[in-house]
Amino acid sequence: MTDRATPYRILVVDDHRKIREPLAVYLRRHDFDVFTAESAEAMWLMLRQKAFDLVVLDVMLPDGDGMVLCQQIQRRSKTPVILLTARDTPSDRIMGLDLGADDYVVKPFEPRELVARIHSVLRRSQPAPPPPAAPETARGYAFSDLCYQPASRTLSHASGEQVRLSTMEGRLLCAFLQHPHAVLSREQLIDQCVSPGNEVFDRAIDRQVSRLRTRLMQMLPEPPLLMTVWGEGYRLAADVRELA
Repeated sequence: MTDRATPYRILVVDDHRKIREPLAVYLRRHDFDVFTAESAEAMWLMLRQKAFDLVVLDVMLPDGDGMVLCQQIQRRSKTPVILLTARDTPSDRIMGLDLGADDYVVKPFEPRELVARIHSVLRRSQPAPPPPAAPETARGYAFSDLCYQPASRTLSHASGEQVRLSTMEGRLLCAFLQHPHAVLSREQLIDQCVSPGNEVFDRAIDRQVSRLRTRLMQMLPEPPLLMTVWGEGYRLAADVRELA
């Protein structure tokens, strides 16, 4: 049973009735509020009429490519998408995830596995409370062979090499330095690093974290400092010492 006052609303999009309808029945037994669509046209009609917590989308529809539809859904909203497909090559999986899919399930599949994946995606999509943000009172932070000074946004190596970070790179690095070894979700990073009133999406944060990771690797190629924790967020794999 769900702890929510209302069940999660799921849209199942598949042109095969023998897959679509039994799957809807199964998901309803697991306390989801399920709607179905047999085509891309019907899917868009549903999405205009109701707000959904997640879309289960067949890749091969008679009136649309599920990969393209997934990308279009992501452009219009942040609704999570799980792709259903008979394609099982690594390139297909990578393409689906690159186009914005939150997960990728290959047919034939075990319904219990799909339910578990739905729960996992829904957990990841829910806003997480931010950890207590420490004020930037430290003059600097020392970690590995690097030192960071927030006031000037200067990242320096023990060898003397220096680089100045962008404002967002500096804010992200401070968040990680204030919580070493802790996994910070995208939502937590947005809460800590983005000014109120500015709308920033998960993938924009991903790009900024990627840029910060590149900066760190340029200064210290080994060992890797900024780690991705799949399905959860990012963490700084280094001990940190505040400089008074």
